[in-house]
Amino acid sequence: MSTGDFETISMKPKKSPTILIVEDSPTQALYLQILLDQQGFNTLLASNGRKGIEIAKDTYPDLIIMDMEMPELNGDQVLTQLKADAELCYVPVIIISALDDIDKIAACIEMGAEDYLPKPFNEVLLRARVTACLEKKRLRDLEYQHMNQIEQERTRFEELLNVILPAEIVDELNTTGMVKPRLYENVAVLFADVVGFTPYCDQHSPEEVFINLQLLAEAYETLAVRYGLQKIKTSGDAFLATCGLLSDIPSPVMNCVRCGLDMLPVSVQLPAQWQVRVGIHIGPVMAGVVGQRQYLFDIWGNTVNTAQRIESHGVPAAVNLSKSAWEQVRSQCYGESLGVVQVKGKGGLNLFRVIGLRQSEGV
Repeated sequence: MSTGDFETISMKPKKSPTILIVEDSPTQALYLQILLDQQGFNTLLASNGRKGIEIAKDTYPDLIIMDMEMPELNGDQVLTQLKADAELCYVPVIIISALDDIDKIAACIEMGAEDYLPKPFNEVLLRARVTACLEKKRLRDLEYQHMNQIEQERTRFEELLNVILPAEIVDELNTTGMVKPRLYENVAVLFADVVGFTPYCDQHSPEEVFINLQLLAEAYETLAVRYGLQKIKTSGDAFLATCGLLSDIPSPVMNCVRCGLDMLPVSVQLPAQWQVRVGIHIGPVMAGVVGQRQYLFDIWGNTVNTAQRIESHGVPAAVNLSKSAWEQVRSQCYGESLGVVQVKGKGGLNLFRVIGLRQSEGV
């Protein structure tokens, strides 16, 4: 070993704690290394403060034992850099120095040094201080791992919530710890349902039904996002969505019409070649999160029931509207009246079918 750059790395099992010795005296450094090697630690050597910082950044040691008076960077300069580093600031540092200046020693402790030993040091006391520092480091690392695991679980929980609930509802839940049910005005409600779904299920395997339902739901979800609709839920072959519920949309019914018109050909183009029927109504709805073990953001009220009745009594392979919904889009759509349909619990409902969009609205 030379008296200049004498950095060495001892070969110990990787699971053993690693101790970086920053000491400009080769004799003192070798003595410390032998003592620590005998105790089963991995040791790294640095002949000055600058190289000590470099090795610490490369290896992230479990403990640093450092002299105070060194060339290039002295002990307090090294401490300053260590404590300013986000990854190294928690590495414990033991100062070993011949200095007998109490103020200097106290300043090192205030700067973040874990402990101090005067030269010449007692081997038993050194062993005790090293063991105590490493135990603190181990406990802190365990705490960090635990907190990191909690953060990962929290992130996963947030991701799951954003899959289950709309983003606006997740924000309210995170902010207030609850979601207050509300009455929302002027909400367009869209129902889409597969025509002849029950007979189809009787003639096909559950696996095939599931695959086609999944494809249909994915296609519907893509269209809902495209036109600013909020998917509420699927129930078998039924798809329920709203527009203008959680975000301000200038013409929520028109957005639902565009979405519904795209649903018709998309469903036919899928392998099952299903024919669908769409119903749209507009009005006030109540909305909130129901359930405790399994959250569900849901809507209810007369508007929702009416939209469902319009879908079930409407024309297959068509977008069917209530009179109030039709009045909002008639200047933008071609359509026809389906007359008055008697609906149980609702009486007579005027239904309309959208044939297409006027030229200014595009196709």
